Amino acid sequence: MTNRRNVLKAGAAAAGALVLGFPAIVRSQSDKIKIGHLTPLTGFLGALGEYAVMGIKIAAEEINRAGGVMGRQLDVMSEDSVNPATAATKAQRMLERDGATVLMGEINSASAQTIMQVAARNKRLFMSIGARSDVLRGKNCNRYTFHVDIPVAVMVNAAGQALLRDGLVKGKRIFSLTADYLFGHDLSKAAKNFFAANGGTHIGDELVATDVTDFSPYMLKIRQAKPDLVATNLAGNQVTNFVKQYAEFGLPYAIAGFNLNTADAWAAGDGNLAGIWPTVWHHELDTPGSKAFVAEFTKRHGKPPENHAWIEYVSLKIMAQAMNATKSTDTDKLIAYFESQAEFDLLKARKGYFRSWDHQLIQEAYPFTVKPKGQAKDKWDFLQFGAAVPAANQPLEVINPAKEQNACVF
Repeated sequence: MTNRRNVLKAGAAAAGALVLGFPAIVRSQSDKIKIGHLTPLTGFLGALGEYAVMGIKIAAEEINRAGGVMGRQLDVMSEDSVNPATAATKAQRMLERDGATVLMGEINSASAQTIMQVAARNKRLFMSIGARSDVLRGKNCNRYTFHVDIPVAVMVNAAGQALLRDGLVKGKRIFSLTADYLFGHDLSKAAKNFFAANGGTHIGDELVATDVTDFSPYMLKIRQAKPDLVATNLAGNQVTNFVKQYAEFGLPYAIAGFNLNTADAWAAGDGNLAGIWPTVWHHELDTPGSKAFVAEFTKRHGKPPENHAWIEYVSLKIMAQAMNATKSTDTDKLIAYFESQAEFDLLKARKGYFRSWDHQLIQEAYPFTVKPKGQAKDKWDFLQFGAAVPAANQPLEVINPAKEQNACVF
């Protein structure tokens, strides 16, 4: 009987714990604001996705240490998006099962497009952070998606101004290589339009599968074409592999590209990279916010942040600002705040804002070249960045497609 009474007491104590203790734990967990974060961690964009996760993690920790958002902690759930179909499946699961309030992330434009469709079906916000295809903020746009990275038209304009300055377009014969997926096709279209508008002649464009690592056949075609300029519309480690092999082949033709992330440039190595390229941010920007972020990232990881680390970092800060300003995680309230053209600190000289009619973040971009061999202080220092475009006395929108050039309709 004594043993039975003890068992009953133990059971009552356990029940009391369920009533008194466990709900408190559940409340604590459910009170977190959950962010569904998708980015490629494998494949040809995997190296960029790793930086993306590192960047958003620092932002989440800083926000949470400062008291969170509306007094609630952020819980960023980061996963490998893998491919467009998997990205869509994971996005739906994050909203339905995992309790994500908003979706964020992605670099692959094709995957971003499928996540956009999930967001629209569920009437939930998706902040597309690193995808650059024009069509995403053009004919395939939707009310629930906001775009942080610069679109391909801006990338072409940023590098194109430097190409015009150096006399590499007008009257020149241009040969291109293009990544064979949504982003590459969009980039090629914008580049061809730019060359045609500025007196260049396009003499060839080779489509390159995203898993190609041997560029020898393309080098032979370039040699046969004898262009004045080789312009690449490649992506991820395609660019790294191409520029390294281009240097090995010793081809004499000028080279440029309309897409190059700093991680891929660093992977190419000093002495292999040449030409003119665009970027959205770099770790040598001389602003207090940029310096503080670079210092924190470098302290943690022993290397400077790549542009995808920066863009994920500022994107989560943007989302937190919107939630705090509206005192809400409600989709419609967040959309209204972003569409109000509220300004955001991007760690650049000028603040950015979202356009209300295509949801594109308007911001500065930069061209860059390569320092003469031997001038680099370390393996991350061989890139030479140019002045911001547009110039300080120009409106930020001048390098972006105007409304009449954009097919976006919500």
